[in-house]
Amino acid sequence: MLPAIRLYWIITLVLTPLSLLWLLWSTSGAVAPSAIFDHPFKLSLVLFGVAWAILGYYEMHHARSNLRRIYPVLANLRYLLEYIRPEIQQYFIANNTEEKPFNREQRNLVYRRAKGLNDTLPFGTELDIVAEGYHSIYHSIKAKHVSEEHSRVMIGGPACKQPYSASRLNISGMSFGALSATAIAALNKGAAMGGFYHNTGEGSISPYHLAHGGDLVWQVATGYFGCRTRDGRFDDQAFAEKAADHRVKMIEIKLSQGAKPSHGGVLPGAKVTAEIARIRTVEVGKTVESPACHPEFDTPLGMMAFIDRVRRLCDAKPVGFKFCLGRRSEFLGIVKAMLETGIVPDFITVDGAEGGTGAAPMEFSNRLGVPCLEATYYVNQVLIGVGLRQQVRIISAGKTATGFEILEKIAMGADVVNAARSMMLALGCIQSKSCNTNKCPTGIATQDPARAKAVGLEDKSQRVYNFHRTTMKAFLELVGAMGYRDPSELRPSDIHVRLQGNLRNYNEIYTPLKEGQLLGEDIPQTYRNDWLAASAAAF
Repeated sequence: MLPAIRLYWIITLVLTPLSLLWLLWSTSGAVAPSAIFDHPFKLSLVLFGVAWAILGYYEMHHARSNLRRIYPVLANLRYLLEYIRPEIQQYFIANNTEEKPFNREQRNLVYRRAKGLNDTLPFGTELDIVAEGYHSIYHSIKAKHVSEEHSRVMIGGPACKQPYSASRLNISGMSFGALSATAIAALNKGAAMGGFYHNTGEGSISPYHLAHGGDLVWQVATGYFGCRTRDGRFDDQAFAEKAADHRVKMIEIKLSQGAKPSHGGVLPGAKVTAEIARIRTVEVGKTVESPACHPEFDTPLGMMAFIDRVRRLCDAKPVGFKFCLGRRSEFLGIVKAMLETGIVPDFITVDGAEGGTGAAPMEFSNRLGVPCLEATYYVNQVLIGVGLRQQVRIISAGKTATGFEILEKIAMGADVVNAARSMMLALGCIQSKSCNTNKCPTGIATQDPARAKAVGLEDKSQRVYNFHRTTMKAFLELVGAMGYRDPSELRPSDIHVRLQGNLRNYNEIYTPLKEGQLLGEDIPQTYRNDWLAASAAAF
């Protein structure tokens, strides 16, 4: 068999000229160049052959791709198929339960609930219920009705003057800049309709977060966007002015996020429009880099001082911090700083390593951090172990699309759950995974006005509201099916995981702590080394 490159040139240099001569001859009975123009189809074949030869010659001598140099023109078929591979995989090959991060079954459930359609499952589950790692719960013969009053939790410790009643399910942090203005506005209006909060993300409070009166959690990250000085430090006055807004219900200091822990963000100068520069308090057209760490503190004790400073500036609204659990001794150092200073945050948001983002280095997303359920369990147990659990609320911010996923996190110790990507799905996201290209096909994760206008405010805000309402309803029904009247009755022992063929609950897999146990001598070995290594004076 001839090598492809030789075959290609035989076709191009021999057969193409012969084909042209034949076409001209068959058209007029003589080789008359003008005769070909009387036959458009044959003319198109001639032009195609000429274009083939020219493109082939160029690619063979000038193309950057190795394949195009050896297999000119034909190699482009390979790149075309590779380009449409994700869509082929998603729509024609993958089954209902195998895609990541959200499979088709999960996405369809979100879509149907958001649209107010029937969300029931016919003909039985498609999951393998005896597979390794399968999670399940036990029902009770005596099911209960869970009152709507248990769908909310009060957040605010002893130092808080303005406690906030939060829904069990809320919108996690997504910035204006990562999401379009229309998407932010639709999320906020949906939150206002449903009485749940909308986390601003680290990009500060935009007019679109304020447009419809939804409750806000202002996330203050390492870049201090919206409350920063020219040199990137925290601006007390700017913060106090924005935090005084009645729509800002809580302040969340972000240490890290699950998708890219210990990695600062970069906003290219081309994306820093006049509007974004004004909102973030940065310079127009200049690349903005968020540091990996906070400039205002570098020790657990310094962090507690910063929490106290922020609390005073916002007139004692609930103040907490968000982080992805990494080195356990560092979190324990923060806890020791709480004990030493008496400064205790009102809440801790636990982000899971499975969290999403518009863009992150692959190694960070794939390999850093602790999954949300394990991290929530650990944080809850540590707070019990030092006697602070009653003062601090826990918010879980890992991947959540169903009522069962809310239930799992609350059973692990969370009081409240945040969701981001499922809220985007409710807006119409199709998981195209193009968030980092500015070419989101649904107009959600883009700053292109032509694309963003696809997000209709009235329709999409209604869908966000519908998704929240129906998912919360499913969650409360699950709690009642387990025989409980209040989600607060859920415990880690209620979640069962199939391991090596047997079902084991989380208290059997991990080590629970007793109230105040870390403060005594009887510290379990799984906590002891990290507890002894932890220091309030250094991370």
